[in-house]
Amino acid sequence: MKYTIIIPDGCADEPQDALGGRTPLEAADVPAMDAVAAEGVVGRARNVPDDLPAGSDVANLSLLGYDPHKHYTGRAPLEAAAQGIELGPDDWAVRCNLVTIEQQVMRDFTAGHIAGEEAAMLLCALQERVGDGWFEFHPGVSYRNLLVVRGAGRPAPFSTDTRTTPPHDLTDKAVLDDYPRGPGSDLLNQLMSDSVDVFAGHEVNARRVASGKPPATNVWLWGLGQIPQLAPFAQRYGRRGAMITAVDLLRGLAALLGWRRIDVPGATGYTDTDYAAKGRYAVEALGDPAIDLVCVHVEATDEASHEGDAAAKVRALEEISRHIVGPVHEALRAMGDYRLLVSPDHPTFLRTKTHEHGYVPFAMAGTGIVPDAAAVYDDATAAASPRTFEEGWRLMALFLAEQQRT
Repeated sequence: MKYTIIIPDGCADEPQDALGGRTPLEAADVPAMDAVAAEGVVGRARNVPDDLPAGSDVANLSLLGYDPHKHYTGRAPLEAAAQGIELGPDDWAVRCNLVTIEQQVMRDFTAGHIAGEEAAMLLCALQERVGDGWFEFHPGVSYRNLLVVRGAGRPAPFSTDTRTTPPHDLTDKAVLDDYPRGPGSDLLNQLMSDSVDVFAGHEVNARRVASGKPPATNVWLWGLGQIPQLAPFAQRYGRRGAMITAVDLLRGLAALLGWRRIDVPGATGYTDTDYAAKGRYAVEALGDPAIDLVCVHVEATDEASHEGDAAAKVRALEEISRHIVGPVHEALRAMGDYRLLVSPDHPTFLRTKTHEHGYVPFAMAGTGIVPDAAAVYDDATAAASPRTFEEGWRLMALFLAEQQRT
């Protein structure tokens, strides 16, 4: 049996006036996704409990079959695992965005999708200013970077009561009430303030401003946590997995689950990603006898929502359907027994430009799955389905089961 999970990140949404009162999934031409629905079942799942933050960290942990109430410790430790950064029992990882803030308003949580080389230069300068063996800034991909706070031999710098706000939740909003709060917040706020001074006169920003690009005004620190304890996926579910993604969060989660990481040239984590390449690499991975399950994560739909771009979200869905779902489904059919699951992790609303709690639609087809009456894959069809998972992490057991159960 071969298994594939395809995650169009954040694709669940509300009806849009710009789309004639339809959701992006309803407006998009996605025949390959609809085929999964028509040949299988459609339902909905709530991957993020109401008492946890509506982020991709919680949502993907749940989607991949782990109860977030038991296993979630924060977003940054997952990304640290992706970079091969080892965390001790007293260490904390903190997500470190490069952002553009003007007059205390979050103008761009990506600093204009700053290049990785530019980000590394800025963080190197900040490291020189504040680094003392306690703080380590680690460049990641573009605006997505990490701070590691080494805690060995020191009082615990933070706690589970430390509160931070994801910068993508603040797009075009005032940030004055959203700086870190609680234990250790003074430390985080001081580092953010230090970065303003370091970045203001840096040559990277001088060049960006001269070329009409937004400057990286400072770092924004959030998503802190300590290393989680996760049983390997093969131990928990008896399947060997591989992850295709351009996002460190998913790479790190895959590393902690014991999955193989497959890097795809041209995969950017943005709407310009090479969808066809992701589809080809997924098909190739399915042919590997050492891999039972391939997960393909696509960030483009989420990025479009963060930018409030309904047309871009629809285009991204159509590209995922055409270049990933279609070829993968065709390959799976040719291989024999299979299961295919299409599901976002969480809703990301175009209206709010941020992640939301709530249900996400899923479609599942393959061996042993008795088709229901659904003919298309979209939000409304899923909402009408009696197949509902209030705890989204329980969907994995159904997906991997030998026979479909209602």
